[in-house]
Amino acid sequence: MSETFLKLEKLGHTALITIDNPPANTWNAANLAALAAAVAQLNADKSIYSLVVTGQGEKFFSAGADLKLFAGGDKAVARDMARKFGEAFEALARFRGVSIAAINGYALGGGLECALACDIRIAEAQAVMGLPEAAVGLLPCGGGTQNLPRQVGEAWAKRIILCGERIDAATALRIGLVEEVAPGGLARARALALAQNVAKQSPSSIASCKQLIDSARSRDLPDRLAAERRHFVDLFDTQDQKEGVAAFLEKRGPVWKNG
Repeated sequence: MSETFLKLEKLGHTALITIDNPPANTWNAANLAALAAAVAQLNADKSIYSLVVTGQGEKFFSAGADLKLFAGGDKAVARDMARKFGEAFEALARFRGVSIAAINGYALGGGLECALACDIRIAEAQAVMGLPEAAVGLLPCGGGTQNLPRQVGEAWAKRIILCGERIDAATALRIGLVEEVAPGGLARARALALAQNVAKQSPSSIASCKQLIDSARSRDLPDRLAAERRHFVDLFDTQDQKEGVAAFLEKRGPVWKNG
């Protein structure tokens, strides 16, 4: 899977997926499709009980989407990428076993949305998390507007999404965004150790329990996720979307038109 900037390994009953798209482990059409395909493959492999997702290197879990994809303001590209983000992260959320995000550095935008699609999150002490899409005239389209409020509550979700606040690992632990903080370099090892505990459980029981826990969420979640993607594409009709992405790529502050 090297050409898709994603690595898949099987370590006993645990699968390890590493986002490997340097320098910032960004998401593109290829590795989003590869993630969805990898989860489908793992769902069919009865020997796999758990899944750990992490980033290559010491600095980034994932910095999210490659914004160069949106520099042209093409709605067709936006619609296609929104669909791919939805397919990939919703497939990850539906993995039949236990999924654990080992957040080894910056998890921003689609990087944090990937972690939110997992069942459990372990962050290294130096990790920084956020959903900064509104700063470039966009919005989270990989489940962020729906999954983050359920995880941390509406007020903190608004601080992170609407105010662009970035969260360090200690704050993330305090507000329930992550379940554990590990020393630098050890999130992967801690996640794999936790995954070994899953192997002691009945995989059939785990699958049923996970479905029941997830069913406690609102039944209309798929409709809300689809609406999130529609709003993302609609932003490509605005001047602010074009200005936001251009300003980011040109390394300057945006001049908003509110339209």
